[in-house]
Order: sequence, then structure tokens, then C-alpha cells
Amino acid sequence: MAFDNKIKNVDKIQKEINNYRPLGPHTVKQLKEYYRIGLTYSSNAIEGNSLTETETKIILEDGITIGGKSIREHQEALGHSEAYDLLYTLYQSKEITEKEIKELHRLFFRRIDETNAGKYRTEQVIVSGSEFEPPTPNKVSALMKKLVKSIPSMRENYHPIEFAALLHKDFVEIHPFIDGNGRTARLLMNLALLQDSYIITLIPPTLRGEYISCLELSHKGDSKPFINFISAMVYETQKDYLRLLKSLEDWKKPKNGNKK
Repeated sequence: MAFDNKIKNVDKIQKEINNYRPLGPHTVKQLKEYYRIGLTYSSNAIEGNSLTETETKIILEDGITIGGKSIREHQEALGHSEAYDLLYTLYQSKEITEKEIKELHRLFFRRIDETNAGKYRTEQVIVSGSEFEPPTPNKVSALMKKLVKSIPSMRENYHPIEFAALLHKDFVEIHPFIDGNGRTARLLMNLALLQDSYIITLIPPTLRGEYISCLELSHKGDSKPFINFISAMVYETQKDYLRLLKSLEDWKKPKNGNKK
């Protein structure tokens, strides 16, 4: 399935979203929690976590374990939620540092493997279901430093959606950690989007095949399908976000000329 580039659509709907800003504290809190559940569920599900969105919500909001689900699946939900919180600390800066990338991974991965959490891999890895071969461990540190150094120029030379997609793509190609690279890439992509005043973007697990196929093409030198895919995901998430904004904010507006 080919995806059209939606950047023009994204820019148009972004103006509608900006008309609601600044948002009230109650709205901000509700939206943050809504996307905490959505991003944690969808990003984990893409990697094979079997928790449903409702089960993810119960774990994160009520602290209740789900019968029949593995300890690791619970740990992935809790860890991703912690890493998500860090996004809201980091997004106020326009910088993305190597230390911050490591910390995003550490928070997500520390319950699963404390020894390797936030540390670059020292072993070669195989990406299952892919022909792509990540670089050897001895190259990872230098490649990550090169990636981080390139971020300011990438941000300057590309549309924010293109930048976020290419940052995701470049990070995954380095595959710096022993595990959790996909989830860290999606967190990193969302950090880039938040820093440029865009919203948290979800990739539905139902589109996992298309997502991976577009990434595979980018590994072979054609990044356009992946940029188009991410632009479509931003656009679809924006539409849902705008729907939520209207339900949370429009009721405050005076109706029939009567002021509240």
C-alpha cells in the first residue's frame, strides 16, 4: 500500500490546532494522558506486546496486573510510560543530545534489562524479518555521535515532518541498543515533532506491515515512502487530536450570543 505525502494537509490542520493554543491546564493534562496510553499501547504492540489498549490503561492508571500477560509485557508498558514523561521535559529545548537518547532508552528498558539499559550494544544483532544488517558494535558510538551532530542541520534543511521521519530512520539504521530500538526511535521521532510544536503521533499496530515495508525501502536508499508514511500518520493523529480539542474546548465558547 502506497501512502501519499500529507505534509501540506498537516500544515493546514496544524493551523487549526494552533488556533486553540494556548490550551488550558485541564485540557493539556487530559490530552497528555490520552496519548500516554495511545503511544505506549501502539508502540509496544508493533513490537509484539499483546496488551490491548484497555489493558495498557489499567496497568498505567490503576496499577493492576493483567492475568495471562507476561511480566515483560507489564514492564514494557511501565517503562514506556516513564520514557513518555521524559519527552515533556525535553521538548522545551530545540536540542537532542546523545545523553537524552540514552536516557529515553534507559527509562524504557531498565525494568527489562538494567545492565544494558541506556548503554550501546557490545554485540552484533540481527533484525528479524529484515534483510538489513546493522553496523557492528565497534562502529555504534561514532555513528551515534555523527547522527547527533547532524541534527541541527537536518532540522534546518528539512520540513519538521521530514526531519522527524529521517531521524527515526537514521537511528534505526544504527540500531545502537541490544533491544528496544524501535520504541526508542518512535519516542525520538515524537520528541522531534513536539520540539517543532507538532503533536504526539501514533502508528497503529494494524499498519505494522506497511511501516516495516517503508522502513525497508529507506534502508535500501529510498526514504520517500517512509517520509510519506510518517506524514500520513501525523495527519491521521492530528485529525483525532483536533476532534478531542473540540470536545474539550468548544463547550466553553458562548452559544447563541450568551456568555458563560
